Amino acid sequence: MSSFTLGLILLGAMVLAALAAWNTWTSRRHTPRRAQAAAPPPVPVEPRLGPALDAERQEPVFDVAPPLPLPERKPGLDALIDVLAPIALEAPVSGEAALAAMPPTRRAGSKPFAIEGLNAHSQQWETPHPGQRYGSFQAGVQLANRVGALNEIEYSEFVMKVQAFADAVNGTPDVPEMLDEVARARELDQFASGHDAQLSFTLRARQAAWSPGYVQQHAARLGFVAGALPGRMVLPSATPGAPPLLGLSFDTQAALADDPEQAALRQLSLSLDVPQVDRREQPFARMRETADALAAAMDGVVTDDNGQPIQPQALDVIGADLEQLYDTLDSRDLAAGSPLARRLFS
Repeated sequence: MSSFTLGLILLGAMVLAALAAWNTWTSRRHTPRRAQAAAPPPVPVEPRLGPALDAERQEPVFDVAPPLPLPERKPGLDALIDVLAPIALEAPVSGEAALAAMPPTRRAGSKPFAIEGLNAHSQQWETPHPGQRYGSFQAGVQLANRVGALNEIEYSEFVMKVQAFADAVNGTPDVPEMLDEVARARELDQFASGHDAQLSFTLRARQAAWSPGYVQQHAARLGFVAGALPGRMVLPSATPGAPPLLGLSFDTQAALADDPEQAALRQLSLSLDVPQVDRREQPFARMRETADALAAAMDGVVTDDNGQPIQPQALDVIGADLEQLYDTLDSRDLAAGSPLARRLFS
């Protein structure tokens, strides 16, 4: 065999080796990063929000931690964000009779509706309970929420529900004037719309994509737990019954894939619902720290919705604006994370 032929053979072998190396590198680059096999899967536990007028909005989620304390007691009706209609009684009414007279739904249109009784023994307003007696009742409907202000149609439905309940318990309702309450609802809705804030960061992969398990593993190390919805995780609050501090979400279809470890994620969203979380928990600072930690651990970059990297200076400005927002909410007795704020901004 001539040296020329031998050289061609060696050159061909080198080309084949280079191609094989290239294919291997390309395959690894495009294969989603996977979670370590030793990581235990999350187990169901995240606490439900404390019961409120808008109980239908509760979202059960899961946790790998021990069960958290029981939810806080339901906040009562409040004239600050509710229309209140007192119901005078001819005689005390049992809790059983009150419950039997309750309307089948706890909403008037899109607004939460509730009835409370004045407990004859404790002299406290509460949701009627069996075995108790009540000297009077009050009905309430929420003035506004994120759907909008209470309107005339919803108010009329409220009045019909109040009257039906009052008739069933031999009571006489005192319903406020509709125009006054609807005007008050619009004012509250205008304030809420101008002082609502829901923030989100986008974390994008720099090079290799992530598998859902890879994302869940790194998020779990920072305290996140899996949610009821596929592709959703939350960072629980330290306050019993409170909404989560932060939310983390990624593509639902990837989470539901037949083989999630082969599904490729190139971005995920980290969110904060500002009025729902107590400022004392410093949720925005936690959001920044969490975004930076995930980016460093997963080789990602934190961006805005347009894909532009977020600079620290811009985050400082947002933080200062949030402090002003918190102060304004405090001044209206609607402190972020309080039961009233959580109801209004829901």
